[in-house]
Amino acid sequence: MNSTRPRVVVLCYHALSDSWPDETAVTPARFAEQVEAFLRRGYLGSTFTDALTAPAAPRTLVVTFDDAAESVHRLAAPLLEELGLPATVFVPTDYPASGEPMSWDGLDRWVGGPHERELECMGWDRLGDLAARGWEIGSHTRSHPLLSRLGDADLERELLGSKQDCEQHLGGHCTSLAYPYGVADARVAHAARAAGYLAAATVPVSPTPPLPMLWPRVGAYRGDSARRLMLRARRRAFGASAMRL
Repeated sequence: MNSTRPRVVVLCYHALSDSWPDETAVTPARFAEQVEAFLRRGYLGSTFTDALTAPAAPRTLVVTFDDAAESVHRLAAPLLEELGLPATVFVPTDYPASGEPMSWDGLDRWVGGPHERELECMGWDRLGDLAARGWEIGSHTRSHPLLSRLGDADLERELLGSKQDCEQHLGGHCTSLAYPYGVADARVAHAARAAGYLAAATVPVSPTPPLPMLWPRVGAYRGDSARRLMLRARRRAFGASAMRL
């Protein structure tokens, strides 16, 4: 990568919690520590679509949240507001008005237990509040399936339907998508483009070239220190030579 080309780091979070032991639930203190570490190194914040189309600075940081957990509105939004950062939240659109806990493979083990409250999805009013504060609201499909296993008709319903849900409830255009489980193949990426998305996010397990419909994010997990997350950003999403943190 040319050293003058903007460096875009996209972080992938899910929930914030001090007590929920799920690996995707980062404590608020650790979350603040991680974000502040990037800011100290000169990164400026942006939403996902804006970062891919018009990076805010030579070093651009995008904070994203999959699943639209209620804790994002309650805990993450105030912290980011203090830091002057927008964010992007990707919502599985079957859940904001359902009154049911989010439940899919890997998350369903918490249903019915003492941490079930952590599975509450933000309602459309909360999502609208974040949009009014400058956040981007993107799609996380309707029901959070593994998209590569769906037939073409079901794939279109998940992708196009969730986009339409967001636009109906929030107004404006829904331009971005996060693939459930961070996974997409070429067929799924093509279908996402055909549905009208401008950008779509993955969470790769190895260095991956950044492409608009397969954009690599860096997953943030409960045990990550700020240093560990920054090292993963250097090595995993873009390769060691592509970023200078």
